[in-house]
Amino acid sequence: MFTYSFGQKTLEEQLEKLGITEAYKHNLDTATAYAESLIGDGLPPFAQQAPDGADMPALTAAADRIAANFKDLIVLGTGGSSLGAQAAIAIARYRNGRGVTLHMPDSLDPFEMDMLFSSIRPEECHVVAISKSGTTGETLAQLLLCRDWIERSASVKATHEHFTFITEPGERTLRSYGELLGSDILDHPTDVGGRFSVLTNVGMLPVAVAGLSVEKFRRGAQDVCTDFRANPRTAAAVVGAALMHTLNTERNITQTVIMPYIDSLRAFTRWHGQLWAESVGKDGIGTTPIRAVGPVDQHSQLQLFLDGPNDKFFTIITVPGFGKGPRIDPRAAKKYGLDYMAGRTIGDIVSCQTRATQDTLRAKGRTVREITIDALSEENIGGLFLSYMLETAITAHLMGVDAYDQPAVEEGKILTRKYLAEITG
Repeated sequence: MFTYSFGQKTLEEQLEKLGITEAYKHNLDTATAYAESLIGDGLPPFAQQAPDGADMPALTAAADRIAANFKDLIVLGTGGSSLGAQAAIAIARYRNGRGVTLHMPDSLDPFEMDMLFSSIRPEECHVVAISKSGTTGETLAQLLLCRDWIERSASVKATHEHFTFITEPGERTLRSYGELLGSDILDHPTDVGGRFSVLTNVGMLPVAVAGLSVEKFRRGAQDVCTDFRANPRTAAAVVGAALMHTLNTERNITQTVIMPYIDSLRAFTRWHGQLWAESVGKDGIGTTPIRAVGPVDQHSQLQLFLDGPNDKFFTIITVPGFGKGPRIDPRAAKKYGLDYMAGRTIGDIVSCQTRATQDTLRAKGRTVREITIDALSEENIGGLFLSYMLETAITAHLMGVDAYDQPAVEEGKILTRKYLAEITG
């Protein structure tokens, strides 16, 4: 599991110093009341993805079929149809898994597509195309290219065997395409939005193909739900939402920085960026997510964080690392005047850097929350996904916006189609 803390001084002491204790208490009361209403309703659908859910047989069968017959898997999808899976499978980078290499070209980049097609064999490749609406232009364009690429290959398999689709039921382009092709189609849950879909088959099919445990991801999420129900007022999601909203309204904190000190969570920061930005950025209000990864961003963004405007709330995510990783030879370190590194592991260095960064930020008057994960396990990452989704939904409620819509992005999609028609018409 994971825990959260606010440094040597308690959160209450820091709030008192900032002069926002009463505002925070009010927001915490409101956040807790909303959390209790969510509990009373059985929690949002994104929090109801069970380890033994009704979707598991079809999901498991699809993953087994892909792993047994193909060496490469291309996952076509953008935004919520890809970022969650990328964040989830990142912890499998150093495992053997099931021998399938996953590729996720989530941005429509002509050069990346050329390189991808030239680097793998189409006859050994399966494609999963994901779009909740079934009309995502980028995904459909990539799909057409992938089919042509596979059909021009020497594959002995029928074309439909190379494809699996995830989209909502009903008449929609992607579903019609899959039906005409004769490929397997999994239903995207109709009550879960794309950016909240990581624990559904959208994120979990790639997880299963990668050799990770869907059951463990969902079990970790359910553990967070259990604690959330039992102790809503002290849950990380409720405290984080109340604190962020208070800092925003009372101290003009307009940005939220998420900075894990573990490289396997780099993709997690991208997933959080979409989740947060599309959920709270509406009606002229909202706070901006900023992605950072330690220690590398100590050398690229920390100067601004420390000496720039005090308009950021920081969450540092850590995994206990003392004694972990390769150890530096004492003689080699001392030979070059690096006595402070002698005999230390890489984990020792990163752990001290994490502590130093937090202490320096707090000394500069920045508000810092540390989330500590005891291990990079499926259960812990699943729990972290769920906690952040709840925190986002509660923060949106405090701000008075709908966490689940995204009205402002539709105009760009309409204009893109118009401009393409002007080129080809």
